Amino acid sequence: MHLAYPAVLAALLFCVGLYGVLARRNAILVLMSVELMLNAVNLNLVAFDVWLRDALHAGQALTLFTIAIAAAEIGIGLAIVLMVYRNRGTADVDRLRDTAETDTDTAGQQSADEKAEAAA
Repeated sequence: MHLAYPAVLAALLFCVGLYGVLARRNAILVLMSVELMLNAVNLNLVAFDVWLRDALHAGQALTLFTIAIAAAEIGIGLAIVLMVYRNRGTADVDRLRDTAETDTDTAGQQSADEKAEAAA
């Protein structure tokens, strides 16, 4: 098996995932793009493991760890995105700069801390 075929496919997958992370505004699409990037890494690990004929199959073992980490990341990330969507009504990454920020803070009005200091 030639190493170039899976390496080129992994590079294409990684580039598509990188474009998705940099260009998308929806948090769910960003998470999907991160998954594409992790799958490209998994493809490279398995391809190099087969190409090097490693007796311990370290590439395949690392791929299993990466899959487990990706599953945990998507579970926690999706839970956070759903919580933010319920609270804010949007999953737009550009609008979610800080979870503690309110709409009155962005309008240039006083924050809650400034109001508490002024009242004291």
